[in-house]
Amino acid sequence: MSIPQSIFKAYDIRGIVKQDLSPENVKLIGLAIGSESIAKDERGVVVGRDGRLSGVDLMQALKAGLQESGCHVVDIGMVPTPLVYFATHTKASTSGVMITGSHNPPEYNGFKIMIAGETLSGERIQALYRRIQMSDFSSGHGTSTKVDIEQDYIERITRDVKLDKPLHIVVDAGNGIAGNIAPKLFEQLGVKVTKLFCLIDGNFPNHHPDPSKLHNLEGLIKEVKNTGADMGFAFDGDGDRLGLIDNKGNVIWADRQMILYSRDILKRNQGAKIIFDVKCSSLLPKDIAQHGGEAIISRTGHSFIKSKLKETGAALGGEMSGHIFFKERWYGFDDALYTGSRLLEILSKTDKTCAQIFDDLPNSINTPEINIHFEKQGQQFDAMDKLAKNIDFPNAKIITIDGVRVDYDNGWGLVRPSNTTPCLVLRFEADDEKTLNEIQEKFKLWLRDNNISIQDF
Repeated sequence: MSIPQSIFKAYDIRGIVKQDLSPENVKLIGLAIGSESIAKDERGVVVGRDGRLSGVDLMQALKAGLQESGCHVVDIGMVPTPLVYFATHTKASTSGVMITGSHNPPEYNGFKIMIAGETLSGERIQALYRRIQMSDFSSGHGTSTKVDIEQDYIERITRDVKLDKPLHIVVDAGNGIAGNIAPKLFEQLGVKVTKLFCLIDGNFPNHHPDPSKLHNLEGLIKEVKNTGADMGFAFDGDGDRLGLIDNKGNVIWADRQMILYSRDILKRNQGAKIIFDVKCSSLLPKDIAQHGGEAIISRTGHSFIKSKLKETGAALGGEMSGHIFFKERWYGFDDALYTGSRLLEILSKTDKTCAQIFDDLPNSINTPEINIHFEKQGQQFDAMDKLAKNIDFPNAKIITIDGVRVDYDNGWGLVRPSNTTPCLVLRFEADDEKTLNEIQEKFKLWLRDNNISIQDF
C-alpha cells in the first residue's frame, strides 16, 4: 500500500491533498474507519466537511470506502466540526468523521474521527493504518442519506442559552466554515452581529483561520474598536476553536476565559472537576480551587481532553489553543459556537463591559506561544527526547505528561513537541517581567546545551 504512515497523527489524519490524500488513499481510510466502527457494533457513520476546496472530492472517496465496508453514511454536508460531534450525540449514529484541515494551509486536508462515541487518538489512529497495511476490511453494501442538521443544532443551543440583554459582537470566521452558521446562531440568540470574512473560501484570502496567532486577529481588533462592539469572536477553519477580543481590543486568551467559565459552572456545581492543558496559566487551577472546584491538568490535544472528561466526569475542559469543552448543559465536545454562546450569556447578566470583567480576574505576565521550527516532521520529537533526558532545573516542580513543564512559586516555563507541525512549542508565565526573563534565560541555556537552535526564540 502506498499510503504514508506520517499522515496518521496524534489526534487526527492529516496530509497534503493529491500527494498524501489521493482518492485511492482516502477510500482506504474510509474502509478502515468503517471496518473499525463495525467491529465496535456501530454501522452508522456521520460525515461532514469544512469549506476547503478539496472537501467535495475527499467526501466522495471517504463515503465510497465507508459504504464498501458495510456502513450506513449520514452525510450532513458542509458544516463546522462541532455539528458532526453534535450529530453523533443526537442522531442514532455514534461514529463520525469530519473532513477538515483545521488551521493548516489550504493545500492540506484531513480527518477527525469518532468511533462508537470515542474520539480517536494515538494508538487508535495507528490501528487504522495497520488495518490498511493488512487489508483487514469488512465488506458489505452500505447506504448514504443526506441530513440537514443546522437548524436542530441552533434550536438546541437557543433552548439552552438565554441572554438577559442585547449585545453587539463582531464575528471573524477567517473565510472558514463557521461563517455560514455563527452569525445565524448569534442573531437567533438576540445578538447584533457585524460580519467579518464570513464568506466561505478555501483559499483563505484575508488571513489564515487560526485565532491562536496574534497577526490573524488584527482585522477583528480594528473592527471591534471601529464599531464599538461589546466583543469580537474569531473562529478557526473548522469552528471548534474560539478567539476572543474584548471591547477595548485586547486579546483574551483561552486560559483566562476558562477562569470565567469555571466560576460560572462552580456556582451551580460545587466540587466540579475542571480540566486544563499544560499550556494554561497557573492562575487557572488556583482560581478553580479557590472557587470550590477540582483542577486536573492534561496533555494538550482535543482527543486527550475529551478522553479525560469521560474518565473523570468533569464539567468543563479547555486548552490554551481555544478548544473549550462544556459538559455541563452540553455534550463534552469542543465547540467554539456553543462556547461563544455561553460567554454571551455570562456577559448579558452583568452591567460590566467585557474588558471590565476580565480586568477583575487574576492576571500575570506571559508570552504567546513561541515556536522553534525544524525542517522535517518528527525532528521535534527527537529534540524533545533529548531535552527530557537532560532536565536540570533545581528547586522547581517538573511535570512531564506532555513535554516538560517547569513550575516555580512565581512562574513557569513549558516546552512540548507539536503533534501537527515540525516544531517545539514554548510558553512562559511569571508574576513579573524580571522573573519571566530569568525563566526564559534558563530555558535558552538548556536548549543551547542540547544543541537546539534558538534563533526563533
